[in-house]
Amino acid sequence: GGRIYEDQVEAVALRRLLPSAGKNLLEIGAGAGRNTPRYHGFERIFLLDYSLSQMQQAQSKLGRDSKYIFAAGDVYRLPFVNGLFNCATMIRVIHHLTEPSTALAQIRRVMAENGIFILEYANKMNLKAILRYIFGAQDWNPFTREPVEFIPLNFNFHPKDVRTLLKAANFNLERQLTVSHFRINFIKKIVPIKLLVWMDSLFQFTGKWWQLTPSVFTKSTSSGSIPYPEAIQDAFFQCPKCKHVLSSNDESKLVCNHCGAIWPIVDGIYDFREKG
Repeated sequence: GGRIYEDQVEAVALRRLLPSAGKNLLEIGAGAGRNTPRYHGFERIFLLDYSLSQMQQAQSKLGRDSKYIFAAGDVYRLPFVNGLFNCATMIRVIHHLTEPSTALAQIRRVMAENGIFILEYANKMNLKAILRYIFGAQDWNPFTREPVEFIPLNFNFHPKDVRTLLKAANFNLERQLTVSHFRINFIKKIVPIKLLVWMDSLFQFTGKWWQLTPSVFTKSTSSGSIPYPEAIQDAFFQCPKCKHVLSSNDESKLVCNHCGAIWPIVDGIYDFREKG
């Protein structure tokens, strides 16, 4: 869709921020599995997206290797047990969330101590927005802390606000990379993609000092105590309704022994979306 440049500079950022290997990784908003092959060093990768059709596309692309676990579900009520993941990523997702603090609290719940969380967000205080505001081409102020909903369900966040949200959810921010410095259509048309990616890779390190690009990647570690019981060994899923551990030998569904909720398994994809 004309976003090859953005995809490749994101790949550079992920290589710089992700550990080379690990046990369990959660990919939130996995979509059709665009980034999933980049997590090849992990033993098990859990893909989560609210869209069942996107999970089906990801499954078709990645295959049915036991390394991949596909789940359709809600980031506000993650269907996973506490402390399961050593690493989690959420890329091109938070700008669609009306309750980012709730989502981040859920992500922290399912993270192991000192787990690594990679978050990408759409930056309200990007250089283009600043210039447009100065010259009167846009009404909203890029310097204020609150998110701006520039079109329905598309939010840009101020870097300081994101740092506050991460801290409140018990994440320690360790590193920031600025990404997509050259996201301007006429530049992408006249400059070769490889050259743009190389130049962007050089400028990404400026994220340590300032964040003026439309996209920012952050690396944080989970810290602090959380008011949840520890995860049960060898368990993956918990009921989104009552938060009790799910276990079943049935290949067609998971049944909660506590509240009776039934969560179907659709051709190998766990469906935790609440109906009605």
